Amino acid sequence: MTFIHETAIVDDGVKIGDDTRIWHWSHISSGAIIGEKCNLGQNVYVGPNVQIGNFVKVQNNVSIYEGLIIEDNVFCGPSVVFTNVINPRSGIDRSKEFKRTIVSHGASLGANSTIICGTKIGKFAFVGAGSVITKDVKDFSLVYGVPARHHGWISEHGIKMDFKESNIFVCPIIGDKYELIDNKVIKIN
Repeated sequence: MTFIHETAIVDDGVKIGDDTRIWHWSHISSGAIIGEKCNLGQNVYVGPNVQIGNFVKVQNNVSIYEGLIIEDNVFCGPSVVFTNVINPRSGIDRSKEFKRTIVSHGASLGANSTIICGTKIGKFAFVGAGSVITKDVKDFSLVYGVPARHHGWISEHGIKMDFKESNIFVCPIIGDKYELIDNKVIKIN
């Protein structure tokens, strides 16, 4: 059963999937699509025409602006910042210049990270807290820093992968196998 807190504002023309929870002082704008079993924390803003997949967790104080696509099973930590214009100016309408940003399936964005528009966060990528994303992030990549840089690989289960002795990694938690080929990781089972 979908839950919308009494202080939340949901505009007309919004689609919300089953078992999604929208908490205190959040605002969902017209045209937004939110999938099933999502959790949007306190003070979350979802802009017009934003697409949010299934099983997405958005922690408190996150604004998700038009032009953003969040795929299934994404985690957005508290106070993650998204942008949608490269060169904003108060007196200039740049609404026709919004850049598309994609957060791919299973990615995690750490608290207070900033995602510059026009980038793609790869599947199951992990962005460390406080990082600034200025370019695309590869699938399974562990990135952090200002600006964020690649610091290794991370499994679907959130385990840092070690490819020092072999180009094959087996997750010690659930046994999934991954292979590193040409600086890209693929899951092989």
